[in-house]
Amino acid sequence: MNTTVTPTQTMITGLAGWLSRHSIDILRVSLGLVFVAFGTLKFFPGVSPAEALSVATLEKLSFGMLSGYAAQFVIAAMEVFIGLTLVTGKFLKTGLVVMAGALAGFFAPYALFFTNLFPGAPTLEAQYIFKDIVLAAAAMVIGARALGARLVPARA
Repeated sequence: MNTTVTPTQTMITGLAGWLSRHSIDILRVSLGLVFVAFGTLKFFPGVSPAEALSVATLEKLSFGMLSGYAAQFVIAAMEVFIGLTLVTGKFLKTGLVVMAGALAGFFAPYALFFTNLFPGAPTLEAQYIFKDIVLAAAAMVIGARALGARLVPARA
């Protein structure tokens, strides 16, 4: 039985170790940058392509208590807050709880405005929301790490 370790195996083991140590932090920071970017756009009326849908959604979810720019500002502030907690790692668990609520709001248009989003083929807005599945999955990985789970490479 040959037990010689090849240079390729050594490189793969090293890469697996590096990825297990750093990939979730990279995911956390990159997800945070996405939230900061999308949230920042919402501070400026007419700039975010999701503005009308997000405002209409929050207006419905708040039973009309928040509408117009007030709704847009709340969404923008929430997204930027989530993003900053992810980028910095400060108040991360709080940011993840806020993100859980935000993700529920991100998918709410499918229930609230289904016929508008799917008049036949999915609209661009429906497709825009669909990408949030990836954000939710990334949040679950980051949440697992924040709660103590660890990614450990398999032993050779």
